[in-house]
Amino acid sequence: MRPPDSGLHVEEAAVTLGGNPILRGVSLSVAPGEFVALLGPSGCGKTTLMRVVAGLQPPASGRVTINGRDVTRAHPAERDVAMVFQNYALYPHLTVRQNIAVPLAMRRLNGWQRAPLLGGLFSRAARAEIARDVAAIAEPLGLAHLLDRKPAQLSGGQRQRVALARAVVRRPAVFLLDEPLSNLDAALRVSTRREIVEIHRRAGAASVYVTHDQAEALTMADRIAVMQAGEILQLGTPEAIYRDPADLRVATFIGSPRINLLPAAVGEDGVLRLDGAALPLTTPARGAVTLGVRPEDWRIAPAGLPARVAHVEFLGDHELIHLDAGGAEIVMRAEPELRVARGEALHLAFDPARALLFGADGRRLPMAQREAAHV
Repeated sequence: MRPPDSGLHVEEAAVTLGGNPILRGVSLSVAPGEFVALLGPSGCGKTTLMRVVAGLQPPASGRVTINGRDVTRAHPAERDVAMVFQNYALYPHLTVRQNIAVPLAMRRLNGWQRAPLLGGLFSRAARAEIARDVAAIAEPLGLAHLLDRKPAQLSGGQRQRVALARAVVRRPAVFLLDEPLSNLDAALRVSTRREIVEIHRRAGAASVYVTHDQAEALTMADRIAVMQAGEILQLGTPEAIYRDPADLRVATFIGSPRINLLPAAVGEDGVLRLDGAALPLTTPARGAVTLGVRPEDWRIAPAGLPARVAHVEFLGDHELIHLDAGGAEIVMRAEPELRVARGEALHLAFDPARALLFGADGRRLPMAQREAAHV
């Protein structure tokens, strides 16, 4: 069993730049072997949080511990943290073998042992061990045949794998990845996702992955921290973040196409009403609310919410049907076998068990199903 203080812990970290708050008392814990994605739009503070962990940005307040050791004011080199940057940051004059070996040489060899001439005479055993470790990480990453090439001779995907190999070869306590796939094409991003997850599993480190791409976060992470405006809005499993969002900001940020939001009202009887029609849902709330329904949770029914087809997008294995429901735009995900035409009038129903309800402040509201015809 791991000790309770193992892994990475950030407690109430705050950062202010130019008088503007960038992080607002953020707390985050990542266990050894856990993969957590920091997901949010540009400027939300996720890269700043990573820099605080790495020691590149001192927090104005708060605390960072790694495996029980307070590293809040420690130098980056003293934190046992490895980081992969968006631009790879490889040494162009070194071969792949030498690039991967850099962190091992810095850790295991002293200054004169790293000297190109005399150092080699006194550090043969250490250098041989470094060479074995480089070969061991290069083989599973498909880099063994590229070890003598320089970065300019590699593709973008190959350079990214070199950067990953260099980061994990010394088995750090914390593995940080700052949007490492943003420079790759779409097809290569998909395959590299699997490689990164596999590298993480072998390394066994507490891994933090910064991204604005929800597909990366949903497919790779054990847990996702959704960030906006310098705060973590919600931290949970990918399924919980998608199906059980804590507030409207999380619900609208996660999901492609976005969740459908419809203005609704709750009467004194607690029954939810949409355009005056009673829905099979009740809530303790009263007054104006917002009903959220994911595109895949709509269906065409004999009776329900009247709508008219505005546009149909064919996407191979499914279609996106854009509908006008009394001025509200609804997007419905449907099988290609469902044949509808532009301008066609129909009725929509949704799965009440999957509906989401939000109050005027954006917070999630409780709901219960009641016995009634589905709308």
